[in-house]
Amino acid sequence: MEKLLKEPFAGKMNILSIFRRLCSTVPVLGWLAGISAAVIAEYFFGDSLSWILGLPKIPVLFGFLTMLKEPLLIPGSIAYVIIIYIIPVFAVAAITRNLTNSLSEKLDKLPIAVSVVIHLTLFYLILHLWSGINDYRVLIVKLTLIAVILTLSINIINGYMGEFSCSHPGFMAVGAYSSSVLTLLLFTNDKLFGKALLPPILGHFLFPLIIIIGGFMAALSSLIVAIPSFRTRGDYLAIISLAFMFIIKSLIENLEFLGGPRGMGGQPDYSNLFVVFSWTILCIWIINNFVHSVLGKALNAVRDNEPAAEAMTINTRFTKITAFMFGAFWAGIAGGLFAHILRYVNPGTFGLQKLAEILAMVYFGGLNSIYGSIVGAVSINILGEALRPLELYKWIVIPLLLIIVMIYRPTGLISFKDFDVKRLLKPRQKKQ
Repeated sequence: MEKLLKEPFAGKMNILSIFRRLCSTVPVLGWLAGISAAVIAEYFFGDSLSWILGLPKIPVLFGFLTMLKEPLLIPGSIAYVIIIYIIPVFAVAAITRNLTNSLSEKLDKLPIAVSVVIHLTLFYLILHLWSGINDYRVLIVKLTLIAVILTLSINIINGYMGEFSCSHPGFMAVGAYSSSVLTLLLFTNDKLFGKALLPPILGHFLFPLIIIIGGFMAALSSLIVAIPSFRTRGDYLAIISLAFMFIIKSLIENLEFLGGPRGMGGQPDYSNLFVVFSWTILCIWIINNFVHSVLGKALNAVRDNEPAAEAMTINTRFTKITAFMFGAFWAGIAGGLFAHILRYVNPGTFGLQKLAEILAMVYFGGLNSIYGSIVGAVSINILGEALRPLELYKWIVIPLLLIIVMIYRPTGLISFKDFDVKRLLKPRQKKQ
């Protein structure tokens, strides 16, 4: 750290310049090492430090919940975050930057898949250890990963396709109920469906197939919106998709074998952290490949100038319907995982509030960007949980934040930015 501080800087020495210097010279592997040190420090010393600082327990969400619930604990919560998180992360990242750059250089010479697996494994271990402090953290991490899938899926339609769809909660509901019916029918002794048709032990192995079936059901249901709306132009998609969401919600509320307005509960606990993490990484990889494929490029052409795309022999209607079904498929996947995380689904969950959350995440993070979708999903989801003690006031704070972002960054924080894994994981040598 001392060596880093003594190095010459191009401007006035301050905290911001040090941070920029770190970001420019520390590779992703270095930051993962720093975060690992912070998480390990909390795991072993979190309880003791909390007691010393007068906190009732380890802050579950970086101290935000504690500070908002009990303002007198603000100094202790801030001190805890600085000691446990900020100091270890930056100190370890700075101290090990030469070592991590050297390791990154060696990984850079190997096939990109090897480097990706190593980085993802370390990242998963960090999430697993951090969330293992208590069950609330596990739930937050799972729901945040679900939010990433939802934001990526709607960005295909509202970003890369350039349309405005409001049907994602409906697709999510179709996936959630379809997968729930299958797991309850096949692997659970349930009041609604009776005795399980298959041994429960098979559920863990067949769960990925059931989630995929839920995704396909959502994709098929999207044709109800896509076929009539893509025959027209303008805002018809927004109107039809909003109607679709209300139709699905009302339909489920009136189907007693699905639990009606009471909802459906008792789903098996198949969505552990590893399962949700794996689906999220798979979603990022597949969607990133999709937007860089020939079909993805055609989709961008349709968005920018549909008549010109047609003149270039692009089947615009087929392209739009395919992309719409693809986005709906991943919304159904997210719905299936969501149902088995909470082990309960209710039609009221998939209404206007869920739609507002999804749209806020995608437009806050940025359109036409994998980075933006991830940043938007994580930011809004964590912010919503952090402001939970404010109750209704949090729905004033979050919209105000969105308004400010829309004024100064109309397309979102990180928009129109390609997701280049090789560039992201490359070593960052010190500039001479």
